[in-house]
Amino acid sequence: MAFVTHYVRRGFSSSAVRSVVIKNVTIIGGGLMGAGIAQVAASTGHSVTLVDTSDDILKKSVKGIEGSVKRVVKKKFADKPEAGEELIQKVLQNVSTSTDAGLAVRGSDLVVEAIVENLKIKQDLFATLDKLAPAHTIFASNTSSLSVSDIASSTSRLDRFGGLHFFNPVPMMKLVEVIGTSATSQETFDSLMSFSKVLGKTPVSCKVRFTIIIVAVSCHASKEDIDIAMKLGAGYPMGPFELSDYVGLDTIKFIMDGWSAMDPDNPLFAQSELLNKRRILQVQVIMCCKFSVERCHCETDLMLRK
Repeated sequence: MAFVTHYVRRGFSSSAVRSVVIKNVTIIGGGLMGAGIAQVAASTGHSVTLVDTSDDILKKSVKGIEGSVKRVVKKKFADKPEAGEELIQKVLQNVSTSTDAGLAVRGSDLVVEAIVENLKIKQDLFATLDKLAPAHTIFASNTSSLSVSDIASSTSRLDRFGGLHFFNPVPMMKLVEVIGTSATSQETFDSLMSFSKVLGKTPVSCKVRFTIIIVAVSCHASKEDIDIAMKLGAGYPMGPFELSDYVGLDTIKFIMDGWSAMDPDNPLFAQSELLNKRRILQVQVIMCCKFSVERCHCETDLMLRK
């Protein structure tokens, strides 16, 4: 049975209240974050459409989701293989893919965007989808660095627009920051909070300029020791340096570029001279990360532009 989230939306009359069910969810962006959100939504019975620009990308996304669910099954259903296989099939059956975002959102109750951290690209996307999605559809951005209000300004549904900031890796991390703008209706905000809880997450209310919670750590220690300290002391599944390898320096650069553009005088958001002066188009970088007592070698493609 599908888990659903109910919410009510204010009509033109204060007495006019309409109930809408969040059952069909469209995720725009099939990368690590988008695929992770799709996995947890599908695992809780939602019908999910994952959208990206090519079938090849989407095939990799679905393969990644399947692999992630299998790892969960291996731990939780070691003595119940049939139940584990049932969960795998349930998740995969709840996920469909599309390269046509406009078509995908026409039947959606919630659209979550998880694409590149570029304000204009996000605004253009939502401006297009705003004309095609049903009036009741809630829009949400997963941005970790841009103003949700600025993104929402490209649409006509300011009261049905908010932020849902998940953390990597999504299936493991319990925290979700729910961002409401000055125009987000209380019904929409409550719906996003409830939806997050249905996914098994712990949502927190966040009304700040930048959506991500930033913790600065300054100490004299190796990157390995810092990662160990954050995992054992703060309960992180990955340390900050391991996470940087996992997310990719290209994504981190996009985030820092956005912060720097919005607050150019803040030294915390200063752009990296090393990354800016190097023009790396397709470079294979071999990164060595320590996970507990094991050593993992990861190949990462970096797409950094000047």
